[in-house]
Amino acid sequence: MAQVKVHSLFSEFDINLFKAGKHYRLYEKFGSHLVTVNGIEGTYFAVWAPSAKQVSVIGDFNYWIEGEHQLNVRWDESGIWEGFIPTVGKGDIYKYKIQSHNNDIKTEKADPYARRAEHPPKTGSIVWDDTYKWKDTKWMKKRKDHNALDAPYSVYEVHLGSWKRHVEENRFLSYFELADELVNYIKEMNFTHVELMPIMEFPYDPSWGYQVTGYFAPSSRFGYPEEFKYLVDKLHQNDIGIILDWVPSHFPEDAHGLGFFDGSNLYEHPDKRKGYHQDWKSLIFNYGRNEVKSFLISNAAFWMDQYHADGLRVDAVASMLFLDYSREEGEWEPNIYGGRENLDAIAFLKELNEEIYKSFPDTQTIAEESTAFTGVSKPVFLGGLGFGMKWMMGWMHDTLEYFKKDPIYRQYHQNDITFSLAYAFTENFMLPLSHDEVVYGKNSILGRMAGDEWQRFANLRLLYGYMFTHPGTNLFFMGGEFGQYSEWDFEGSLDWNLLEYDSHKSFQNYFKSLNKFYRETPALFEKQFSQEGFEWISYDDHQNCVISYIRKGNDPKDYVAVVCNLTPTVRENYKIGIPVKGKIKEIFNSDAKEFGGSGVSNTKQITVKKESWNGKDYSAEITLPPLAVAVFKFL
Repeated sequence: MAQVKVHSLFSEFDINLFKAGKHYRLYEKFGSHLVTVNGIEGTYFAVWAPSAKQVSVIGDFNYWIEGEHQLNVRWDESGIWEGFIPTVGKGDIYKYKIQSHNNDIKTEKADPYARRAEHPPKTGSIVWDDTYKWKDTKWMKKRKDHNALDAPYSVYEVHLGSWKRHVEENRFLSYFELADELVNYIKEMNFTHVELMPIMEFPYDPSWGYQVTGYFAPSSRFGYPEEFKYLVDKLHQNDIGIILDWVPSHFPEDAHGLGFFDGSNLYEHPDKRKGYHQDWKSLIFNYGRNEVKSFLISNAAFWMDQYHADGLRVDAVASMLFLDYSREEGEWEPNIYGGRENLDAIAFLKELNEEIYKSFPDTQTIAEESTAFTGVSKPVFLGGLGFGMKWMMGWMHDTLEYFKKDPIYRQYHQNDITFSLAYAFTENFMLPLSHDEVVYGKNSILGRMAGDEWQRFANLRLLYGYMFTHPGTNLFFMGGEFGQYSEWDFEGSLDWNLLEYDSHKSFQNYFKSLNKFYRETPALFEKQFSQEGFEWISYDDHQNCVISYIRKGNDPKDYVAVVCNLTPTVRENYKIGIPVKGKIKEIFNSDAKEFGGSGVSNTKQITVKKESWNGKDYSAEITLPPLAVAVFKFL
């Protein structure tokens, strides 16, 4: 048997923090680390396996023979096995062979803390260390302004595997190629941030990345870890923030993954009612176990610390919050108070957000949460979960249902388009039109619009114009910005050939201009989460299907009036209430000819009259373009 030398990166304080669930930098200790001990170069390994009676490191360096390199168990009942193996170096492939106290069960596991993993379908971990030199100092110093809650957020959601493919070689674009093509495209389109669907290593492509096995390893499908850092760096150098999808809600049962890790329910909850997700056929973390809590919070901190992420979008929060989520009566157990809330998960989420905002105050966490659970985006000290933002799923559902309807019937459904404003300021909402809305037979966003082709594109321009001027931040799934016709196909590429057609090219031009207008109009984001930033002009003109409102910034000079005409009828001399005297000027119109519209507009300044209307002291008469949003500035 080869010798494993006694060595440790853990101090007694580290161990105490780990046991207490308060160690938030475990990636500095666990996993494989290139070190020099007594002048000998090699690799230090550390793994948590409290139910093991033997743990061996197996790999290319010992011909995958169990027992050749047995790790030493620590004496402090931490359940940590560790040791230094000379000559094992960068690029060596390995796994842990674990023999359990439970019926001598043997498991062969990838390293939960590995910094690099083999390309699927291979499942080994790779000893890795990179010395990447970051060049985003300028961004990191000023990003608090870009990522603040009063900053513009136009987020481009991307699945790296299908945004664009290398056609000739039928392969994914690499991180290096994406750092050129994707970054340039996002900058050209004037998005403020990009959100990447999970890039942590995952074995199964149809999961889109939401079944993670390598929580600390960027997917090897696209290149090396330092190449992913290069992609992040290029985004930052071009003033684009990056948000990562993060999945602490569940993990797959794959044999090399976290499940039944040491022959026991180590990472997953042992009670199937709390530890198994029936919909996704996956395992649920045991949020009440201190060491698991430390693992997850350390992982969140890892992507902020090591990869300079500007935010985490936390997946499937609703499934974590409720014990009866997607379960029938009798399939779940109430908490100690008789309720349905998962108290351990709630405590974990609060602790997660406290740590992220304490250590990385210039970033954001965003909850994908679809229920009426209160205080998701309220600070923990005010009794909330502590997220910075929450997805506004209700707005998304109501709005898409409304735009599917033929305009002739919309007068009977005015409430669908206005109801979101009844609760818009109960949370810090992000308005999402995400990947989930363009799969499984739902059709593309363009495909869901009513009418002939011209009306569909007009409706789409109107939808996005309404979205950008609605309170909250914005997220769009790739392809929507040029009017993708077909549903998203994770195995293919976006239909970039559509840009050969004028209707799609004009729409892409519209989206680019809309992004620019949004970023240059402070009234649309400075008070996006405050009731002070919004005022209705009229929400009850259901007969004409028109809604109008005022958006306000910090400076009254920046206020704008927004009018949405939700039918294809041009309305001349349409009167709207105005709160101040003077003049108004049209500054944005989705019906402009360069956007593919009919060109109906208000070309001249309009004098405000001393006639009360819509509960305002003054009024103005404007022309409403068909199926369009028009924005006016107060002069």
